[in-house]
Amino acid sequence: MGILTRRVSHVDDMDRRLLSALRDCGTDRRVAMAARALSWSGEHGALWLGAGLLGAVVDRERRGAWLRGTALTAAAHLASMGVKRVVRRPRPGVEIGVEPLVRTAGRHSFPSSHAASAAAAAVAYGALRPLGARLVPPLAAAMCVSRMVVGVHYPSDVAAGAALGAVAARLGAHWVAGGIRR
Repeated sequence: MGILTRRVSHVDDMDRRLLSALRDCGTDRRVAMAARALSWSGEHGALWLGAGLLGAVVDRERRGAWLRGTALTAAAHLASMGVKRVVRRPRPGVEIGVEPLVRTAGRHSFPSSHAASAAAAAVAYGALRPLGARLVPPLAAAMCVSRMVVGVHYPSDVAAGAALGAVAARLGAHWVAGGIRR
């Protein structure tokens, strides 16, 4: 076995162990309920798209920036779905000892679209201080963790999704900030 194969095997083993440990947190009824609620609200980026639109309504002075941030969040979500169609990694399942707590819209796991839209929202809306910077990042982090607690993503899926979303939003940060008056 070559060094690359051993490293991939080691990462895969760590992925499974971390997933199992986080999924075990879902045995607490309150944790499972919160993770399910986050999972449901983040489906297709709904929570983040709704938050951006609400921000545009509430913060009239920066309406355009909120709308551009919402567009970047949607773009990150769509990009992650495109990557999923190429990679086609199966979701974790009973065969590795993980019983999911929620149903999923698709069967592919890599990258996590929930994490992509959450990280994109954290970066894009986080620039819209103070509201976006205070509320969105902790909720986005909870969303990312919830995908492992409900047992539908490996940690590497979530990390890749979060990286994809953060990079997409960061690349568009100048565009989002274009309409902000300070």
